[in-house]
Parts: sequence; C-alpha cells; structure tokens
Amino acid sequence: MGFAVGLGAGAVGEHTGGTHVSVKERRMVEIVRQRQDVAAQELEGQTDENAAEADERISRSPPGTKEKLWMMQDQLIMAKAYLQFASLHGSAHLVRELKLRIKEIERVISHFSSSSRVPTSALQKIRAMEMTLSKAQRAYPHCSHMTAKLRAMTHQSEELVRAHRSETSFLEQVAVRTLPKGHHCLAMRLTSEYFLLDPKEREFPQRYTMQMGDLYHYAIFSDNVLASAVVVNSTISASKDPKRIMFHIVTDALNFPAMMMWFLTNPPNPATIQIKSLDHLKWLPADFSFRFKQKGIRDPRYTSALNHLRFYLPEVFPSLNKLVLLDHDVVVQRDLSGLWEIDLKGKVNGAVETCTSGDGYHQLESLVNFSDPSIINKFDAKACICAFGMNIFDLKEWRRQGVTTAYNKWFQADKRRRLWKAGSLPLGQLVFYNQTVPLDHRWHVLGLGHDRSIGREAIERAAVIHYSGKLKPWLEISIPKYRDYWNNFLDYDNPYLQQCNIHM
Repeated sequence: MGFAVGLGAGAVGEHTGGTHVSVKERRMVEIVRQRQDVAAQELEGQTDENAAEADERISRSPPGTKEKLWMMQDQLIMAKAYLQFASLHGSAHLVRELKLRIKEIERVISHFSSSSRVPTSALQKIRAMEMTLSKAQRAYPHCSHMTAKLRAMTHQSEELVRAHRSETSFLEQVAVRTLPKGHHCLAMRLTSEYFLLDPKEREFPQRYTMQMGDLYHYAIFSDNVLASAVVVNSTISASKDPKRIMFHIVTDALNFPAMMMWFLTNPPNPATIQIKSLDHLKWLPADFSFRFKQKGIRDPRYTSALNHLRFYLPEVFPSLNKLVLLDHDVVVQRDLSGLWEIDLKGKVNGAVETCTSGDGYHQLESLVNFSDPSIINKFDAKACICAFGMNIFDLKEWRRQGVTTAYNKWFQADKRRRLWKAGSLPLGQLVFYNQTVPLDHRWHVLGLGHDRSIGREAIERAAVIHYSGKLKPWLEISIPKYRDYWNNFLDYDNPYLQQCNIHM
C-alpha cells in the first residue's frame, strides 16, 4: 500500500504516478490500517461490509483496472493520514482539499463495477489526488511526527487486539463447555417427570411391522436432548418412507431419563426409536466413561466417551449388518435411503472426503505425528481426511476385518506416546485408513459451526449439513445465518420448551 512522504538522504523509495513513496512508511501504514481494522472488528463485533465488497469487486477486475483501483485505495490511505496530520497543525486549506479528494475517490470506488474499466473521469480524479498529495508532501517533507504517531497507533492497536483475542478465546471456551440455562432446565424437568411415570409407562411400544433387516437403521450417540430431536425430526421429514426408519440413540446414564421422557412425549411417528444408556452396555470396559480425559484438554468434543463409542458399532448393534451413524449436530435435508444402495466395495466405511487440492489442513499429516516410525511406515502423510458426522458402515465387513481390534491397538499405542491430536477424528483416520469409500460431496456439507463462508447453494443442495466446529446451533455464539436450518426442526411451542424459556 502507498504512503507519500519526503525522502531523506540515502532513503530507498518507489516512484508511482509522480509521487515518491517510502517502502518503510508504505508498510507501516498498511500494518496500521490492517490492525486497526482487526481491532475494530474484534471490539465491535462488526465487519466493514463496504470495504469487503470493494475488495471483492477489485479481485474480479481485469489486471489493468485492478492496478488503478488499488492505486486509488492507496491514495485514500495516504490522504487520510495527511488529513489527520494537517488537522492538528491548522492547515485549513489543505484539510478542505484533502477532504474533497477523499470524497471523490471514495465515490469512484463505490460506483465501480467489477466488469467495467476505469473511466476517463476517474483517471482525472486520480491525477487530482496526486497533485493534492504532492502539496501535502511539500508541506510536511519529513513527517517525523506522523511516523511517531503511527507507531503509537500500531502499538495501541496491537495491545487492544491481543487483549480482546485473549478474552474472546476464554469466553468462547466457557460458552462451548457450558450447557445453556434453558437446556439444563429442560433436562431437569424431563428427568423429574420420567421418574413420576409408572414403570410400565417408561418403555416405548414395540411397533415393529417388518423384520429388522428391512429397516433403515440410524444411530445417534448424544447427551443433548434437543440436538437429538432435531436429527430425528429432520430425518423423518426428509424421508420418502419414514415407517421403515429405526433410530438407535445411545446416551449417558445422567441424560438417559430426560432423553426417554422427551421421545415418550414426542414420539417420532411413523418411525421407530430405541434408546440405550452406556450403562446398559455391560461389555464395555469399566473405565470407558473416563478413559478419554486428557490433561489440559477441556473441550467436551475431545473427551466424550460417546464420541469413541463409534469404534464399537458392531458390539453395540450385534444384530445389524449396516447402519448410518449421524452426529447430533447435523440436520438431514434429503432422503438418505440411497446410502444403503452404495457399493462399499468390500470396505467398512462410506464418507465424504474433506481435502481439496493443495489444502494441507485436510491431509493426514495435519492430525497425525509422522515423526513416529509406527506412523510413517504405515500411512501416507498426504492422504485425504474423511469426515465423520454422516457415515454408512458395513458392520458385517467390520466384524470380518476386526476393525475394533485395530482401534484398541492404536488407542493403547497413543497412551504410551502421543501419536495424534486430541479427539476421535485423528484416531478414526488411522482406524479406517484404506477402509473408506469416498461419497459424493452433496451427501454431506461440513463446517457450519466455524466457517462463515459456506454459500447457500452448497448448503441447500446437501443431503446432510453438519455444524462441525465450536459454534453449535443451540448456542448463542452460533453463526446467525445458519441457525434457521436447525431451528426449523424444533417446535418452540412445545410446553417443555415454553416452560424453560427456550426460543429461537
């Protein structure tokens, strides 16, 4: 970015359109502008939409036009810096002239279309601005005071941004780990009413009208009643044949009564539902609910026993040969019965791949420690990461290949030495390495819990949308423009939600 200053003896500079520009001062002003923008966004929670739109228009422009537009933006930075300095020193005429030129250039940029070329009138405005900047340069040839002021502004901005980022990070972690007050109220009310029921009323009616093998089986492992309700409601709403659906929800002992009471009073007709507690799975290791706690790791997404239960699917559902596992932070928008028709080619898992060309973040090396010999000799560092959240599993093939045994082996190896990042996702990449068939990306769109750039078209054509990330749709910190996709599948007139003041 440009900044017009007088050059001292021996200074290195650039020459642009008749105005000498110090490289050091150009960089300083650019840093100040960027840091001030960041500070303003962080502190006020807002973004400069006009600037963003201007940048987007410029990026789509022809090369020659783009250069002129960047030049105008540079001129604005220089003019505003000189305006601040001139105002302090009482240069009334220069102040008026700078303000006029700034308005002219801003008007040109705001009326610019990405498909158009810079008109002659705009070139005249650029030349006029150059002349005014030259006057400012002659009036303040050394700018030593301005340099000191910019440095002070830079330091102040850095301190504000650093403090606010620290505070934001802390508050975000608190929000992620804390159950919203309304959800706590809901769980308490449901639990108390469940234990008021007669024991005979605490069971779901057996409504199987067909063999288990003729049903579409969906598993949900969750301790969140409302999240589970949205998954169930959206799956039924999208299904072409909901009476063939059977849901299997597994939760922890603490939330089992609330989960049961919710679905007893809000049955997922015409589908069938079965709810289990971890305590019902007597074959699990005695320490299963606690073995995933790690020192320094507080995020429940990484320490949840329910997240790791996915690696025991054949044991949890011994009578099933195929099922779809849905995370509790998804919304189903299309009929999923086609998943059962996909040929998994003798592999265990069907999932969407998350990597894109040149994007190392979504490659195995970003999650796994490839400095360890046991890793580097068995896996490809550039292998694509496969998503969890919507997976079709062939449990018959899983049993035949002993996948659960492989999981236990890698889990124990990591206890001896750190082999991957926290959570079940990195471990899952190793367990299902070379055992996954890539699905079409339209089956599963991820990132609604952290990525604000996902377009409406991509979301609305997806069979399943996934709020992966910390900004879950039931939290106040969720991304507002994605919230309605989740809210659409809750009845906020439900008495329990009304009593607990849970609303959109």
